[in-house]
Amino acid sequence: MSILVTGGAGYIGSHVVRLLQEKGHRVTVIDNLSSGYSGRIGAAKLVELDLAAEAATATLVELIKSESITSVIHLAARKQVGESVTKPEWYFEQNIGGMAHLLEAMRQTKVDKLVFSSSAATYGMPDTDFVNEDFECKPINPYGQTKLIGEWMTANAARAWGLRAVNLRYFNVAGAGWPELADTATMNLVPIVFAALDAGKSPVVFGTDYDTADGTCVRDYVHVLDLAEAHVTSLDYLDRDTRDHSTFNVGTGKGASVFEVLAEIKRVTKIDFEIDLQPRRPGDPPYLCADVSRIKGHLGWTAKRDLAEIIESAWSARQASS
Repeated sequence: MSILVTGGAGYIGSHVVRLLQEKGHRVTVIDNLSSGYSGRIGAAKLVELDLAAEAATATLVELIKSESITSVIHLAARKQVGESVTKPEWYFEQNIGGMAHLLEAMRQTKVDKLVFSSSAATYGMPDTDFVNEDFECKPINPYGQTKLIGEWMTANAARAWGLRAVNLRYFNVAGAGWPELADTATMNLVPIVFAALDAGKSPVVFGTDYDTADGTCVRDYVHVLDLAEAHVTSLDYLDRDTRDHSTFNVGTGKGASVFEVLAEIKRVTKIDFEIDLQPRRPGDPPYLCADVSRIKGHLGWTAKRDLAEIIESAWSARQASS
């Protein structure tokens, strides 16, 4: 297949691109390189493009035609929750505008297979420990709202012109499939802790009085390579004539507390660091894990790598890049 990957030079995107290349697919990458790196995509063709730009649709149409694109994996998006709260208009312009341009280009070129990078942020603060895809979505920030609207857009396109789409709701992504594809941003717990250690500071834990086993928040951590494999499996699913669902959680179905993650980081790094305990942050649910029965039952996908492998791979990648 000839596959277009938007955001393919980023952390998650580069893993998807590498896996597709290893499976023999021809890959074209679109990325504005605001957080991605061109050196991550190997021999894939790179087109620098802001999907939200006014001329993006015309550029996309020409690219899809010239590269004979048959499927699209759409990961390009702004994804900082705090930034989305302070700049909501821009987030809607970027995430929704960019997706609208992409879908219009797909419609014009009759490319009807799309894997959309959604998020567990669509759920908001569910009143259940394990959330399934039928849970009513009530996102609590503009970032999560843009992801939910993106899912509505794929559903509308399916009704209007026959788009075949899968929406993957990611939980907490970490680790590295290859050392050179490390997560270089400091927006998630594991790289935030690594950055604190590099700076000689104590990692901060927000809230130790939650109704969990050790008082800290529990989350579902999925290895980035498992996540990349879910994208490839989703492309195969889109080839089926019968598809009962379009939205799937991507996680392990198992939770790890903040203290458990920090203990694993101590084991792997062999650094016996102190922890800076701070009060709770508003909006953090005590426990949030994926019910993964749907993706296992319908796509045959399950996560293969555990928390130890996530931390070990993340630390090895960080050491290799430093």
